Amino acid sequence: MQKEQPRKDFTLEVNHLKTYFRTDAGVVKAVDDVSFNLRKGETVGIVGESGSGKSVTSISIMRLIQSPPGWIEGGEMLFHSPTFGTVDLAKLSEKDIRRIRGNEISMIFQEPMSSLNPVYTCGNQVMEAIMLHQNVGRREAKRRTIEWFEKVRLPRPEYIFHSYPHEISGGQKQRVMIAMALSCQPAILIADEPTTALDVTVQATILELLRNLRDEHDTSIVFITHDLGVIAELADRVMVMYRGKIVEQGPVFEVFSNPQHPYTKGLLACRPRLDMKMKVLPVISDFMTTDEAGNHSSVEQKYASVGEALLMNFIDDDEVRERQDNLMKQPPLLQVRDLKTWFPLKKNLLGKPLEYVKAVDGVSFEVYPGETVGLVGESGCGKTTLGRTLLRLIEPTGGEIIYDGRDIRAFSHGELRRLRKDVQMIFQDPYSSLNPRLTVGEAILEPMRIHGVERNETLRKDRVIELLETVSLRPEHFYRYPHEFSGGQRQRICIARALALNPKFIICDESVSALDVSVQAQVLNLLNHLKEAFNFTYVFISHDLSVVKFMSDRIIVMNKGVVEEMGRAEDIYENPQREYTRKLINAIPKADLEEIRRRYLKRSFGELEGVSV
Repeated sequence: MQKEQPRKDFTLEVNHLKTYFRTDAGVVKAVDDVSFNLRKGETVGIVGESGSGKSVTSISIMRLIQSPPGWIEGGEMLFHSPTFGTVDLAKLSEKDIRRIRGNEISMIFQEPMSSLNPVYTCGNQVMEAIMLHQNVGRREAKRRTIEWFEKVRLPRPEYIFHSYPHEISGGQKQRVMIAMALSCQPAILIADEPTTALDVTVQATILELLRNLRDEHDTSIVFITHDLGVIAELADRVMVMYRGKIVEQGPVFEVFSNPQHPYTKGLLACRPRLDMKMKVLPVISDFMTTDEAGNHSSVEQKYASVGEALLMNFIDDDEVRERQDNLMKQPPLLQVRDLKTWFPLKKNLLGKPLEYVKAVDGVSFEVYPGETVGLVGESGCGKTTLGRTLLRLIEPTGGEIIYDGRDIRAFSHGELRRLRKDVQMIFQDPYSSLNPRLTVGEAILEPMRIHGVERNETLRKDRVIELLETVSLRPEHFYRYPHEFSGGQRQRICIARALALNPKFIICDESVSALDVSVQAQVLNLLNHLKEAFNFTYVFISHDLSVVKFMSDRIIVMNKGVVEEMGRAEDIYENPQREYTRKLINAIPKADLEEIRRRYLKRSFGELEGVSV
């Protein structure tokens, strides 16, 4: 490695970075002349939609670009290493970059399932990184691994240590990845959407852990996310990326208080607000025009500012209360009484259960026609199990599920099949919900054929094309396969498939949790539009209370299989009755300007005596 003297107080200097990919349609400039600096102990946030180039920027720094089809076309990435001096990461040999990657520069990847080796236990994978870079034995490596598992709030660290990736939840896999990345206490940590799959309380713990690591060890952090609330909580500076370029960057307080680029204004306005009830979420196209190819240009269109966009969509509280009162004057469409779903944990030699996991334990509530009931809680609280039990995708242990006057638990197989024409579910992961061998059109046609919707194939195909247009897709998408679409488009395809049977009741299970804020806003607006147009009834499951509050008339807060609290969405947020609910609300990242200003001044100038921050 060629050594130079470190310059200034920078840990990393990226100058005119260009990363290109060759595709059938030509060369894609994923990162196009990007320059930025990262100081020691600083956190830089990178935000933007899918395809903006933020993740490609990070894997370029790590030298993980797969060639072919990708390559680093030009630029330099100067890393001022504590061990090796100043080196250009773009020019290092594969042997040299391996000495830095995972040790002095570490990365938390977005998708933990594809990042963890399925044939090794979680503990062994973290131990491997520690032994490789820290020069310690197996016993010490195991001790450190379990210690890091405890720091990232993994339940039963010893059990997780001996578990394989498929045996733990998505949120737990993400925390294993975080523990692995932090285990060598790197000089630079790149975090690519590290908290997307986590509930707000675990997310708050991880953000606090990253802050402590930064402050105690002067670690520099590049934090990539679509959640501007998280950026406000953690970052010192923010870079906004769009189509491979940085369109705006600066201190977090300046960018949040006075965004200059229309794209930045759109991103700030897309996020559901906790302090007001909104009719429609603003989207990127409200601030920027779109050409025929689907590309945004930086021309302001509908709103001049974020504040104007929010005020134009504000709903008065009296209007909200009147709607709720009218909904509850009707007979309930769904009545759940003392519902239990238990899973055997231990059995005796004869197979009799000795101990249970009580995923749902005595839950009761009603849902009225045209209403959206939000179901919120931490991972493992039972909300997804409850949603699946309502459809008998999981068989209940006890209680009643009365839909439209009839107990679903007493339904025969044929009756249950007919019920699923009226009650549909939109699952959390759209990619695994779609058959990769079927075109999008065939995937939507399949349930229509099974349930005899429309008289013939021609009418069914016309209906599918109409549904595609309803969810803002094009007729030619009928012939494409799921892998040809973005995550947001796949989620809209799943919505179209759910609508194909003309249902009355839809269960949405974390249907927007992995989407960019701009795509999330489009999907949430679509669901609300369809509710108004077709009088749908929703049960909306999410760990994101701000999204649940925007969508819901009433909210049910679950914890450890039971209902902690239930009531109007506004009442739950403004006046929570239970400590658990207050903990959930307090853990939500808040992009409050005064709080951002206070953190900015404290980080910039420290606790100065007599100076108010």
